[in-house]
Amino acid sequence: MSLVTQVRQAGVVGAGGGGFPAHVKLVAKADTVIANGAECEPLLHKDAAVLQHRAAEVVRGILLSAEAVGAADVVIAIKGKKKYAVAAVEAACAGTRVRVHLLEDYYPAGDEYDLVHSVTGRLIPPAGLPIHVGVVVQNVETLANIAAAADGRPVIRKTITIAGAVRQPATFEVPIGISLRECIAAAGGATVADPVLNIGGMMMGEATSDLDRPVTKTTAGVIVLPRDHDVMERKFKSPQVQAAIGKSACDQCRYCTEFCPRFLLGYAVEPHQVMRSLGFTATGSERFSEWAGLCCSCGLCTLYACPEQLYPKEACDDSKAVLRAKGWKWTGATSVEAHPMHDGRRVPVKSLMKRLGIDGYDHPAPLQEGVLTTNRAVLPLKQHAGAPALAKVDVGQSVAAGQIIAEPAPDALGAIIHAPFGATVEAVTATAIILRIT
Repeated sequence: MSLVTQVRQAGVVGAGGGGFPAHVKLVAKADTVIANGAECEPLLHKDAAVLQHRAAEVVRGILLSAEAVGAADVVIAIKGKKKYAVAAVEAACAGTRVRVHLLEDYYPAGDEYDLVHSVTGRLIPPAGLPIHVGVVVQNVETLANIAAAADGRPVIRKTITIAGAVRQPATFEVPIGISLRECIAAAGGATVADPVLNIGGMMMGEATSDLDRPVTKTTAGVIVLPRDHDVMERKFKSPQVQAAIGKSACDQCRYCTEFCPRFLLGYAVEPHQVMRSLGFTATGSERFSEWAGLCCSCGLCTLYACPEQLYPKEACDDSKAVLRAKGWKWTGATSVEAHPMHDGRRVPVKSLMKRLGIDGYDHPAPLQEGVLTTNRAVLPLKQHAGAPALAKVDVGQSVAAGQIIAEPAPDALGAIIHAPFGATVEAVTATAIILRIT
C-alpha cells in the first residue's frame, strides 16, 4: 500500500488548524518539504510539546513525505526560544538529511507564505500555494500522524493546549470528540466565574461561550478568558456593530496596512482601503473588496495595529466572502517583491501579548502524561477542508476504537473519520456522530 493511501485511510489532516487532507499534498512533486513548528499563536504550546516528546515520529513523517514528493531539501522550522523542543529535534535529526531552521519569535511566523519565504527565500505567487514554488508544508503534528499512518494507526487523538484563565495551564493528548469543558476541568478548571473561549488561539481562533464544543482534528488549543476581557468584548460585538464603528471612526491612518504581513511580503493587501468600502451604500464596494482578496486573516490589523480598535480584519473577511460569491480570481501580477521594511516591522510575540492584555497568562503548559478519558464523543462530520464526511454507522451500532465511522463521498475532497474508542453510536445527525460508552 502506498503512503498516500495509508495517510488517506488514516484520516490525516492539517493538525495546525487548516485541516487540509494530508494525502492530497503527498501526491504532488516538490523539491522542499517544511515541517511547520512555528506555533505563532500566543500562549499555545502543543507544537512544541509534539516536537519535544514525539521528535522521532516527526522526523520519520517528514522523511516519508519527502520520499513521496521527491524532495531533496527537508526542513523542520521551529522557534529558537523553544529550547527543549529544539534540543529534542536536533537529536532526532542527527544522522539524517533533515535540517533544523530556527525562527525568531514573531507573529505570524507560521503563516505558510511567511514561512516559505523565511526558509527558502521564495515568494509564493499571489493567491497561490507553496507547491507553486516547489514546497510542501505540513504541521509537525500532521507529520507525526503520517508516521503513525505508515504503521496502520489512524488519527483518533489530538494534542491541545489549555491556557489562559485556568488553574494549571497544560497540554494534553485527548480523544477526538471530547468536550472542551472536560479538557478545561483537567487543567484545574477556569479561574473566572464566566469563562469564554478562543478556540485555536487569540488571533485567528473562534470566540465562543460554548464550553461543550468538541475537540476536532484541527483544534490546536483553547485560551480561556473572562467575558469582560477587552479583546473578548470586542470579538463578541455583532458584525453590524463592528462595521458601524469602522464606518464612523476610520481616519485612514494606514497602520493596518503598514503592519500587514502579506503587504510587507509584497502582496496587494491593503486593509485601510477595504475599510473605505464600509461607507459605500449603493455601489463601488466591490472595487475596494479586491484589496482583501489575498488577506490571510491573521488579525494583526484589528488586534494590534489599529490605534482606534476598529475591525479591518473583519471588514476583509466580509469582502472575501463577497469575492468568493462572485467567483473572483486574482488577475494581477504573478510575482511579488518584499517590502524594504519587511524585517523591521515584524511583530514580536511579547509585544503582541502585551497589546492583547494576556501577558499575565504567559505560563508554561507542559504535556501531561497519559491520555484524557471520556465516556462520550461528539464527532463533527466536517472537521477538515472540503466536503463533510458521510456517516457509515447507525444508531445503536457498536464500534471499535479506530473503526471507520464516516468517509467522504467518492472523488470528494475530505477525510475519513474513525471512532476514538470502543463505544455505541448514540446519535447520527446531519452534522455529527455521537458515541457513548455504555
